[in-house]
Amino acid sequence: MTRLNRFLVRIADAFNFRSIGIYLIYGVIVGIVAGLGAVVFYDLCQVGLRFVLDGIAGYRPAHPFGEPPLFGVTTVPFTRYLLLVIPAIGGVFAGFIVYRFAPEAEGHGTDSAIDAYHNQKGRVRARVPIIKTIASALTLGSGGSGGREGPIAQIGAGFGSLLAEHLGLDVKARRIMLAAGLGAGIGSIFRAPLAGALFAAEILYREPEFEQEVLIPAIVTTIVAYSTFAMFLGFEPLFGRSSFSFTNPVELLPYTVLALVVSAAAPIYVKMFYGVRDLFHAMPISNYVKPAIGGLLTGIVGFFVPQTLAFGYGVVQGALNNDLGVKLLLLVALGKIATTAFSIGSGGSGGVFGPSMVIGGSLGGAVGKLLHGWWPTVVRNPGAYVIVGMAGFFAAASNAPISTVIMVSEMTGNYNLLVPAMWVCAIATLAGRRWNIYEKQVNTRADSPAHCGDFVKDHLEDVPVRDILSDDVHCEYVPCNMPLRDFIPVMTATNQQNFPLVDGQRLLCGMLSINDVRNILVDRGLDNLIILQEIADDNPATVIPDENLASALRKFTEAEVDKLPVVESSGSRRIIGMIRRRDVIGSYYRKLKEMREA
Repeated sequence: MTRLNRFLVRIADAFNFRSIGIYLIYGVIVGIVAGLGAVVFYDLCQVGLRFVLDGIAGYRPAHPFGEPPLFGVTTVPFTRYLLLVIPAIGGVFAGFIVYRFAPEAEGHGTDSAIDAYHNQKGRVRARVPIIKTIASALTLGSGGSGGREGPIAQIGAGFGSLLAEHLGLDVKARRIMLAAGLGAGIGSIFRAPLAGALFAAEILYREPEFEQEVLIPAIVTTIVAYSTFAMFLGFEPLFGRSSFSFTNPVELLPYTVLALVVSAAAPIYVKMFYGVRDLFHAMPISNYVKPAIGGLLTGIVGFFVPQTLAFGYGVVQGALNNDLGVKLLLLVALGKIATTAFSIGSGGSGGVFGPSMVIGGSLGGAVGKLLHGWWPTVVRNPGAYVIVGMAGFFAAASNAPISTVIMVSEMTGNYNLLVPAMWVCAIATLAGRRWNIYEKQVNTRADSPAHCGDFVKDHLEDVPVRDILSDDVHCEYVPCNMPLRDFIPVMTATNQQNFPLVDGQRLLCGMLSINDVRNILVDRGLDNLIILQEIADDNPATVIPDENLASALRKFTEAEVDKLPVVESSGSRRIIGMIRRRDVIGSYYRKLKEMREA
């Protein structure tokens, strides 16, 4: 535990809220950084749009009500053919930065944060948020199609992870801070704090589950991040405040039509995105070049439908205002699917939530206009279908209906359409179970490495380690001063994966994994020079006889070993035996059997 963390814990103890309240303090710090990161990223994107798309090609994308341009427009005449090459040039620079400094920053950042939560113990490399910010600003500012939520989610998640690492927090706390940072970034950049917190807790799983431990810290971080961002860029909703309402239950019939349309379109979006990604991954060319090719393909689509370039939020605003025709809305929806797949699937950097809003809003606007022409007495406001279409399309693509409904409501300042939005999202989510734009989601909490052992904890808390301590657990103890040369025959003669190192008094000196040895064996000659203690973990996980099996199982999971040494007492290094993971699991099943028989 670091000095700063001890200071924060003392503050939490002073107010008697250490168990959950300590996250309030951490959340404020993460929220401020995520909010400032969102401001910086937003400004960088605006610079790109002003000085690249407008300053060179004379193309000025429409903007939503809540985000007027930071800079005045130029007088450069619109030169359409330049749209063919500008996204490709942006792809060149973005590809170089990503693949040169942080290859994991390519693609859409939310999926990377989900993967870090489940599979990387909440760890994100320090450079990733910085590289993601620059590469995404280059991709999106030069006309590439993508959303802002991916980069800013990785900024917030990355800082949450780094803060937890710096404070010396455990793996569980690091995961919580990562998820809370993810929600803070999204809640701030879209001016949707409640939805950002719910998104962080819901987006981790395919099934309708919430990560409840994340929710309170995420609420704190999103409130602070949103307030920080809005302090610089305004508190108005992204698309202004609409006045649409739901007053006639018969309207659920045309909304059902909309649900079927977005449910059919979402698989096209997912399949094309990952189909293009897999195609580019298989190309036998340098990764540095692939985003440029994707940018060129994006420019070709943008040449015919410029509204598909960059963010496209102005199209949603126009559809809400009933200013756009059905043909253009359908072209934007189809074109946006293609440009997002080309821009991000080729290795460019950006998010997939933002384009989903444009695609869903465009489809909703088109369906609303068509249904209004056929049934004007029921479908009175086609703009309402834009809002519900945004929610339904992303719910079908992400399996995150609850946070999506709230997010769209906050982005439009309209909560009067909650009933049709929930209706459409429910149908779309059920219809879209087979497809998911976030491939790193896991099915349920039980399938996540983050919760390995959680579901047996209650039964194991009453069982001490001494109950499963047995003399029949065979284990090779190795002298800590043994040369690596002498250890190799011992290692090859057993299936054991981890070896306790002991001194002459049978005191534990460390634990040696065969993984620690494998890389060294590649260099011949080193086995004559290395002593085992030099490459072993000198602070291994241990348990004591009075410790409960729930604690032991958690240590098994965090240390990723199949055996743990048992020492006499806390602080002691004298080994009295070993326990196996399978014995802990066996104890759990015996306990379940006893409960069933009782």
